[in-house]
Amino acid sequence: MPYPLHVARYCLTVLKRYFLLGVCLFCSPNAQADDALLQQVHQFLYQQTQALGEEVIIDLRPPSPHLPPCVQPEPFLPNAGQSPLGRVSVGVRCGETHQQVRYLQAQIDVIGSYWVAQQDIERGTLITPDMLTKQSGSLSALPSQALIDEADIVGKVAQRPIRSGSTFQTHSLQAPALVERGQRVTVIAQGSSFRVSREGEALENGGQNDRIRVRFDTREIVTARVSEQGILVVDF
Repeated sequence: MPYPLHVARYCLTVLKRYFLLGVCLFCSPNAQADDALLQQVHQFLYQQTQALGEEVIIDLRPPSPHLPPCVQPEPFLPNAGQSPLGRVSVGVRCGETHQQVRYLQAQIDVIGSYWVAQQDIERGTLITPDMLTKQSGSLSALPSQALIDEADIVGKVAQRPIRSGSTFQTHSLQAPALVERGQRVTVIAQGSSFRVSREGEALENGGQNDRIRVRFDTREIVTARVSEQGILVVDF
């Protein structure tokens, strides 16, 4: 049975590394432990990235030979909210209590699909599906704020002109305003056993889930979350 592509690439990387360094697995007491660590980190990174595209290429730098073996390694991503693409740092907790932490460097390339503008889009335009076209390529070569999922693009409003063939980026799109500055709105304060509503005036524009300031007739000002058209919520 043929090996999966990512396993074959990993094996090739390991063999090349040992060949170039002239290292034999039996020459260093830590070599086998280091190789087991690399395999576990590689598998962790593959699990984090396999859903992003059709092909994942991971190149891991070996740990320093001066470090002791990492017992019971537990890999993690220091920047959990960021897609692991391009050059990334991978944390590894070591030891039975996982109090020892070390970091490995990796280069991750993912070949997958992403969306670009099918036409020139003017500022203030509401993005619809027919304005998008799909392309395939290296996702790590895209701008850091590029949006890959169609759901993150359609329904947003362009905040600046977008040229045909360009990727959609986070800073160039915004959710459409559900509340406008000066609008009379309803603010609902709710908790586990109560729900109270009051009317006030929005002091800012706001889209879905934006937090904006609202002033009541008593001149009191609160910050509330935009829930829907003209409705804001204060959660307790």
